Amino acid sequence: MPVPPLNRREFVKKSAVTGAAVAVAGTVAATPAQAAHRKPPKPPRTWSFSILGTTDLHSHVFDWDYYTDAAYQDSKGNSVGVARVATLVKQQRAAKGEDRVLLVDAGDIIQGTSLAYYYARVDPIVGTGGKRGPRHPMAIAMNAMRYDAAALGNHEFNYGIETLRRFEEQCHFPLLGANALDAKTLRPAFQPYTVKRVRVPGAPDIKVGILGLTNPGIALWDKDNVSGRMAFTGLVEQAKKYVPRMRALGCDVVFLTDHSGLDGSSSYGDELPYVENASNLVAQQVPGIDAILVGHTHTEVSSYTVTNTETGKDVVLSEPYCYGMRLTVFDFELELVHGQWKVTSTKAQTLNSNTVEEDAEITGLLTADHDLVVTYVNTPVGTCTADLSAAEACWKDVPVMDFIHQVQTAAVATGLSAADAALPLISVAAPFSRTADIPRGDVTIRDVAGLYIYDNTLYGKKLTGAQLKDYLEYAAKYYHQVPAGTKVDTATLTNANSFWDYMYDTAAGVSYDIDIAQPEGSRIKNLSHAGTPVDDDQVFVVAVNNYRANGGSGYPHIAAADIAYSSTNEIRQLMIDYVTAKGSLDPADFAAANWQLTQNGTPVF
Repeated sequence: MPVPPLNRREFVKKSAVTGAAVAVAGTVAATPAQAAHRKPPKPPRTWSFSILGTTDLHSHVFDWDYYTDAAYQDSKGNSVGVARVATLVKQQRAAKGEDRVLLVDAGDIIQGTSLAYYYARVDPIVGTGGKRGPRHPMAIAMNAMRYDAAALGNHEFNYGIETLRRFEEQCHFPLLGANALDAKTLRPAFQPYTVKRVRVPGAPDIKVGILGLTNPGIALWDKDNVSGRMAFTGLVEQAKKYVPRMRALGCDVVFLTDHSGLDGSSSYGDELPYVENASNLVAQQVPGIDAILVGHTHTEVSSYTVTNTETGKDVVLSEPYCYGMRLTVFDFELELVHGQWKVTSTKAQTLNSNTVEEDAEITGLLTADHDLVVTYVNTPVGTCTADLSAAEACWKDVPVMDFIHQVQTAAVATGLSAADAALPLISVAAPFSRTADIPRGDVTIRDVAGLYIYDNTLYGKKLTGAQLKDYLEYAAKYYHQVPAGTKVDTATLTNANSFWDYMYDTAAGVSYDIDIAQPEGSRIKNLSHAGTPVDDDQVFVVAVNNYRANGGSGYPHIAAADIAYSSTNEIRQLMIDYVTAKGSLDPADFAAANWQLTQNGTPVF
């Protein structure tokens, strides 16, 4: 077939391409002598890279709420799950270059959803009956996303050290905890830090040291799992030890991932000598840090700057929102000075995961695991004779809270000594979720689990009448003061003093009023038991969860109180077992209105 003649435009274009090819060929064919005289390209004087950060993922893989059996929803339109975060991570790597992006987490990975519970208790990753357990979905997801490191969160210890160690084995990245120590040797029980290299063509690698620090509160909150086995020191103390060591190793950038908030506060008062939320103190008091990924407090702080008191250098901190709702992006600019990289600029921002779809790779890897959990949580365990809602539990004594109290008191009663069984038994518990609802009709595992969302176990501790009143006064600081004659608005009534719902305990087994017209410390009125005013010296056995019993939220007296009962059974499972055993949940069996809000003695509701 004859080739048609080229027109002038095609000829010019083809000639240009041919000429370029000849020029390239000529370059390749240069003699060794010519090549030797050529100057090598100058090494880059500046470079940039990024560290991406997540925290408090709490085993949220997909954008799903196992308690409602539907896609996650909140009033702000957030989405959850590492599947969406994975899409953001891929976008960052594509935009900046695979070799210019590191990925780090700040802890609380393996607890928090029904999926987490399933792989800790139903089909545990530690295995059962001599058989090896499955891989944890969070390990699968984070390995696929190519995480470089993660700090230990306090909730990593909820299911025991054996479960944590198995999860660690399944991860292709280190779990860091410089202040998580072996109780006997006081040496780090986990890897304190890791050093990553950012490749720079024609120049030295940028050495990035990543130090992980966890929360000292673990010693209290998971005392049953860690006592005698592990000890937890302060973040500032361990950072002062390891940051200079990392600099001595030649790290050009020192980055911290802290499972610790940034306001210097502690929920446990003086129960421990170390601060719970210490990231700002670390930045302020420890020289040599460039940036800190913050976790633990479930808040969003896109960028926060703290000036180090010794060097005057600014340290950039960022906390992305929990559950995979946000991804923090730290951007670092560096300059090569006398053969060594120096950080010239550090910036941080957060990206919203609701702007992208779930990553197909993560979806493909974990859909089967997710479906198993959905089937499990939708398993019926009984029926309920009435709708039991927690919507008003934060200001009214509602039957659904009495269900929790009933289960706690019944369980503790079975394990008391004869002497302690003669004491009055009461219960304290918090309204964890205002959206929880056990429907009339069939009751499933997820209905009960949605009411008690934490993996707490149960204690019985002894308090005197005076101590019990102090305990309830402490709980009553949850309410803002509302003078008599002033209308009470439930939208603004609660959460005074940054006292969140999970921190607020109500009591069953005693009757009392909370007078919100009075100042804090003088609100508990008419405290009585069996119709008789409580005497200061009267001794009670108090059914209470392990978090509170060990000092969580800083309640007075309870951490030091004598133990009458303890169990490793989760309260949530006890609730599921209660419904299963009875077959029907009937509020007539447990509902009792024994506390109320008042204003100068007048009931509010």
